[in-house]
Amino acid sequence: MTVAINSDVGEGFGAWGPADEGPLLDQVTAANVACGFHAGDPDILRRTCEASAARGVAIGAQVSYRDLAGFGRRFIDVPPATLVNDLLYQMGALEVFARLTGSRVGYVKAHGALYNTAARHGGHAGALVEAVARYDRSLPLLCQPRTEVWSRAVEAGLCPLAEGFADRGYTDEGLLVARSQPGALITDPEEAARRAVRMAESGTVVSVTGRTVRIAPDGGAVAAVCVHSDTPGAVAIAEAVRAGLTSAGIEVGVPSAPSARSRALADATVRP
Repeated sequence: MTVAINSDVGEGFGAWGPADEGPLLDQVTAANVACGFHAGDPDILRRTCEASAARGVAIGAQVSYRDLAGFGRRFIDVPPATLVNDLLYQMGALEVFARLTGSRVGYVKAHGALYNTAARHGGHAGALVEAVARYDRSLPLLCQPRTEVWSRAVEAGLCPLAEGFADRGYTDEGLLVARSQPGALITDPEEAARRAVRMAESGTVVSVTGRTVRIAPDGGAVAAVCVHSDTPGAVAIAEAVRAGLTSAGIEVGVPSAPSARSRALADATVRP
């Protein structure tokens, strides 16, 4: 079993943002790089790609609504056709800087409000899937099973990869607790590590109400675990998650397209 540890990076703009994300990049295997619409600018994109590539960390396009002021955490009612173009624009911008380092964009993941909205909103889920398909249909798309975006990705013949969140609380439906609600964040490194191991081994998580919820595809496994860079103590959390997975005999690696068997299982996973 191989699980990617990913984190949102490059989330600054101009003079604002983290000066050195090296310690976090030392712990993760995949970097969700902000592509300029919720955070990031050309200098930051280039610097982040260089830092990631130097460590052998996979570079992923973290695409979002056009929402710098709201950090991509507000729903934007953009027409799906325009959203497709917005997403393609972001992927292309990151690809340039990734290729300058000898790397390339290796996967796609939505950020913030777009990630959560695409779980239920048919139009925006379809736009995300269409953008990936038009850009490069071989790219894995990190998302959650039994959601609108997962189902549409399967129907389009893409490679959806199931993602778990070590530092976020879950609802009974297997979705993320809103950041404004109690239990939204997990900040204790050891607790986050235990959750990550459970996700990888059983594909389940305990919700904020105490229910055991499956977050992996039926018959499949979680392929990636996320630690947000803006969670307090993110470096320590990522370090604990990596150590926990390794101690449990779980290999950490980059997001990659599933095997033929895993792909068949993903295809069998449908919306409830």
